[in-house]
Amino acid sequence: QEHPRWGASNTALARWLPPAYEDGISQPKGWNPNFFFNGSQLPLVREVTRKIIHASNEAVTEDNLYSDIIMVWGQYISHDISFTPQSTNRASSYVIFTAEIVYFITQVFANDTLSTGRECMPFYRSSPACGTGDHSILFGNLSTLKPREQINGLTSFLDASTVYGSTPAVENKLRNFTSKEGLLRTNVRYYENDREYLPFVDQVPSPCAQDPNSDEAERIECFMAGDSRSSEVISLTAMHTLWLREHNRLAKALKKLNRHWSSETVYQEARKIVGALHQIITLRDYIPKIIGPEAFNQYLGLYKGYDHRINPTASNVFSTAAFRFGHATIHPIIKRLNAQYQDDPDLPNLHMHEVFFSPWRLIKEGGLDPLLRGILAKSAKLLMQDQIMNEELTERLVVLSNNGSLDLASLNLQRGRDHGLPGYNDWREFCGLPRLETQTDLNTVIANRKVAEKIMELYSNPNNIDVWLGGLAENFLPGARTGPLFACIIGKQMKALREGDRFWWENSHVLTETQRHELRKHSLSRIICDNTGLSEVPPDAFQLGKFPQDFESCDNIPGINLEVWQESNQQGNLRIMYLY
Repeated sequence: QEHPRWGASNTALARWLPPAYEDGISQPKGWNPNFFFNGSQLPLVREVTRKIIHASNEAVTEDNLYSDIIMVWGQYISHDISFTPQSTNRASSYVIFTAEIVYFITQVFANDTLSTGRECMPFYRSSPACGTGDHSILFGNLSTLKPREQINGLTSFLDASTVYGSTPAVENKLRNFTSKEGLLRTNVRYYENDREYLPFVDQVPSPCAQDPNSDEAERIECFMAGDSRSSEVISLTAMHTLWLREHNRLAKALKKLNRHWSSETVYQEARKIVGALHQIITLRDYIPKIIGPEAFNQYLGLYKGYDHRINPTASNVFSTAAFRFGHATIHPIIKRLNAQYQDDPDLPNLHMHEVFFSPWRLIKEGGLDPLLRGILAKSAKLLMQDQIMNEELTERLVVLSNNGSLDLASLNLQRGRDHGLPGYNDWREFCGLPRLETQTDLNTVIANRKVAEKIMELYSNPNNIDVWLGGLAENFLPGARTGPLFACIIGKQMKALREGDRFWWENSHVLTETQRHELRKHSLSRIICDNTGLSEVPPDAFQLGKFPQDFESCDNIPGINLEVWQESNQQGNLRIMYLY
């Protein structure tokens, strides 16, 4: 415990390379139109979206290997690792940029579908960490100005903070302190065939969308979970709900086995299991498919134990660029299927923009089961160089803080500049990959020549390319869903999260050998079996299969035998609790 603030919530994201601001301190690249990079201006982010990133909803290539749930898991896990709070000072909207202006003018073009009378798309800068950026003038002398850093509002660790929160205040709101079984709070108004839903937030009315056909008395508020974004899209809400149910299922079973345990002991032991399962599913089942087996062996390899010298803090480039690769794997259509895994006439397909902040659809339109069948049996979108992101996200993104539609790709590019992320080539060099200096060089990593040409046309020089775009555009590594740059950044981050975590599930003092042996049997498929009405699932939830031939009965999906958590009273008096 030499570095108690490493990985803690509300501390700065880690910098793996020094930041690149236009003024060296805080001004985002591309702000000053008279400022040239390698002899040219940076392109406007909306122009990059329109000319390179945007693809129509019809132009979707389906992933032939992985189901839509792989995308949902990526979003869910990214929400376990990082959340960057934004400035909300609206007073200075749409004025010339000064140190703390939080609206960033992102010019939109006259014939742009998003513009509808606007010349700007609102953009809030991420809040600076105390004593960094222009704030630092207040803290002392001008010669020691610290460049602006951004905050991670969450614990960096893979610790199921999506379920339990990242601060004691949030955790206490989520717990049911009246139960003797160490349970989490659940919804008191709605159930899905006796299965629980997440509780609603305290704020009424909350800003979530409502069923247009119901009256005000039937409001369905945003859900409350360990992460504040749990109502963003219904597939993400379903994942949060699954883990709420899994915690309570484990807690009840542990209490039956250990009647002498206090509710606090039950809660902490169930939490330890849930945290371990998040780590197992991510590192064993998810990450190897994303970065490919070679990069996995190169950057992670086998676990060798906790290393107190490794800083587990989420890095700025990981959370702001590399792990946002998943935005390019979001399918524009959400399907809900019946028990035979067929289309359900009562539950038509929805476009992505119809499920943003719409928890009512979960409660009123069939619950978790049809939605989970849809994301298990349907493909994820495949990231193609000429189909990076579909129009549901580039034209119809909805966020709670803004009435109009936004463009997720432009926000991602602008966020990278807002955070002072160095360019694509600097990160390639950081990863030991060759810098790309010419169009010919670019063609070696981007097979689609047209896309490589468009990138050069807009950026003029490979050194100017935004890291998020460059990483997305690279050819996949063999057996991967990312190119070499993002595989490197994601691999290095996962290694830091694993090796730098004292409570990593494989660390010898956290669990017994027999407990670890049982945990290895568990899977996301088993969690779906235990906490929903589904009776048949794919053995590996992420692997795309056809129903019924590639699905298994839940009776044949292995899980944990919790009896290895049973202890006598004597042991109970001696036990030592290891808590996150």
